[in-house]
Amino acid sequence: MSRIKTFKMLGMVLAVMLIVVGILPIVRGEVLTNDTIATSIILILLGIAYLIISFRPEWTKAVFFFEGIVIGVVGYTILAFPYNVGFAVIGLIIIAIAILAYLMKLPQGMLKFFYR
Repeated sequence: MSRIKTFKMLGMVLAVMLIVVGILPIVRGEVLTNDTIATSIILILLGIAYLIISFRPEWTKAVFFFEGIVIGVVGYTILAFPYNVGFAVIGLIIIAIAILAYLMKLPQGMLKFFYR
């Protein structure tokens, strides 16, 4: 039991670190470029998503679907040409995995991450 609590606590620390690293360029007053804005948005939302999944494991599929949309849209709209297509493809792959998890069409090894 204590091993699970330790793992959950380390996950919380990771989520808070992601949020802090995402906010740090804004707090420091650095020059905000498109790359910085996209990275900050993605890091903050990944940290928030990890916190949500830690407290509500049944929301894993929905949060994963939402993160796919965010990564795809933010990457495609904010980043420059070769990177925006890559982020759009990664976002579509994440969305496809989330939809397949809803339909339970993934291999059992992957479904265990979505159904606890």
